[in-house]
Amino acid sequence: MIASLIALSCLTSPNLALVFQDEFDVPGRPNPEKWDYEIGFIRNQEPQYYRPENAWVADGKLIIEGRREKIDNAGYEAGSTDWRKNRKSAGFTSASVITRGKFSWKFGRLEVRAKIRPEVGLWPAIWTKGVEGTWPSCGEVDVMEFYRQQLHANTAYGDSKGQVWDAVKTPIKHFFDLDPQWSRKFHVWTMDWSPDHIRLAVDGELLNETKITDIKNPDGTRPFHQPHWLLLNLAIGATGGDTSKTEFPTRFEVDYVRIYGD
Repeated sequence: MIASLIALSCLTSPNLALVFQDEFDVPGRPNPEKWDYEIGFIRNQEPQYYRPENAWVADGKLIIEGRREKIDNAGYEAGSTDWRKNRKSAGFTSASVITRGKFSWKFGRLEVRAKIRPEVGLWPAIWTKGVEGTWPSCGEVDVMEFYRQQLHANTAYGDSKGQVWDAVKTPIKHFFDLDPQWSRKFHVWTMDWSPDHIRLAVDGELLNETKITDIKNPDGTRPFHQPHWLLLNLAIGATGGDTSKTEFPTRFEVDYVRIYGD
């Protein structure tokens, strides 16, 4: 009840207006005025190769599909010490759909209605990164991450010498205890963001609250007092776990994205 009131009070604030919206009601490619893509091997030495072909809009949903398939690495360089370049091919493909360079915002409310498949080997995420600075000094907010049978709600910042995390892990069993059909339904993940706090919730249940009033990186920059951009992606393996028994193709589906701000 408290979390629901917090969410409602933020949403109905007279100072907030709908500043970004995608209902995914036009079939085909995601709206290029709103979305871009990460391409290739990107982070965490994950095995999937991100590409635009694995994301499309159909039946009022953004579909991000993970596949077990072999694809050549377009960035391959023989002898490179960079893991992104020294792999000739990938055994999985997926997509990471982002607003970087298209839209960013500071403070307000993010709502994403989505459905995930909480299976071992999968790592779907709804998250943000700050527009200035390299990771982790840019700041990271994990509105939703699922892996290894836990739902994660986190914030992170720091520098190359170390990261500072405020991380909360909720066993997926908690949600199945509330609703045995949980994985078959869409759920609303929210991020309520003010100069004082970041509150992360799902279906009105508060998962994590980070007080950001005085948070600074070692260099004095304030990662959560700058605009952030949004990422929707489906990673495979790595932190997501063993994929040997994971069924493919698999999907991360998004019904809508709505952002309210000044």
